[in-house]
Amino acid sequence: MRFKLGNKVISKDAPVYFIADIAANHDGNLSRAKKLIKLCAKAGANAAKFQHFKAETIVSDRGFKDLGKITHQSKWKKSVFEVYKDASIDFNWTKELKKECKKNKIDFLTSPYDFDYVDRVEKYICAYKIGSGDITWLDILKKISKKKLPVILATGASTLREVKQAVKTILRNNKKLVVMQCNTNYTNSLENFKFINLNVLKSYKKIFGNKIILGLSDHTPGHATVLGAVTLGAKVIEKHFTDDNQRIGPDHLFSMNFNTWSTMVNETRILEKAFGDGIKKILEAEVPIAENLRQHLDWK
Repeated sequence: MRFKLGNKVISKDAPVYFIADIAANHDGNLSRAKKLIKLCAKAGANAAKFQHFKAETIVSDRGFKDLGKITHQSKWKKSVFEVYKDASIDFNWTKELKKECKKNKIDFLTSPYDFDYVDRVEKYICAYKIGSGDITWLDILKKISKKKLPVILATGASTLREVKQAVKTILRNNKKLVVMQCNTNYTNSLENFKFINLNVLKSYKKIFGNKIILGLSDHTPGHATVLGAVTLGAKVIEKHFTDDNQRIGPDHLFSMNFNTWSTMVNETRILEKAFGDGIKKILEAEVPIAENLRQHLDWK
C-alpha cells in the first residue's frame, strides 16, 4: 500500500506522518488556531487537524447527559453540550485555516461529523479523518470513501467485528486507508497505559495485510506508546497539540505541547534510522572491528 497525504508519501517504507490534533485547543479563537498551526509545524507536525461539527447534531441530548457522567467528561466544569459548542469552529474559518497551514508548509485536515460537512470541507483537505464515534455509521463511511481522498479511520471503543465492517465498507470504494488503534479514554493518567493495547496493531496487520496502513491515535503522556506503535509498523501518528497544558479546556491537559511534541518527533526519527533494512551483514562501521576480531577468518 502506497499513496500520498498532501506531498508526503505514506507507505510501510516511508517516514512516519504526524498529525497534530488541535481539536478544541483553539478555545474559540481564530487567531489562536493560527498560532497553534504555526507552532505545531515548527515542532515537526506534518498536518494540523480540526473538527467540523454542530453541537446540536453531533450527539443527542440524552447522549450529552450520559457523557457528562462518565470518564474524563465528568470533570468538565461546563456541561458536555456547552463544551462541544465552544469546541466547534465557524465554517468561515476553514479557508483561513487552510491558508495558514499552507503558509507553514503542512497539511490541513479535519473530521467532518455530518453529511453536509463531508461535502463542504472536501476542497480544503487532502484526506478525511473519521473519528471513533462514527465507525458504525456505515452511511457516512460510504459517502466519505466515495470522495476518493485518503481516509484515516480511528478505531477506539469498537469491536473487531465493527472494525472489519468499517474497513470493508471503505475499501469497497477507496484503497487509500489508514486504520488507527485508539483508546477513547482521553486522560493523561498513567493508569491509561494498560488500556492502549498496541498489540492490536499486530492483529490488524495479520487480518488486513497490505490492504491498509497502520496508525495510532493516542492520548497518553510521554512517548512510549508512539515509539512502540512505530516499532510495530504504525506510519501515521495522531496526538492532541496545545501551547499550554494549564489552560482551561477539555483537551489541553492531555495534549502534547511544543517541547514534548518536538521530542516525540526527534525520538521517532532516531528510531527510524535504527531500524535499518533488515538484511544481516557486516556494516561499514563494523569493518575495522571485524578485521581485528577475525584476522584468522576469511570473513569477507
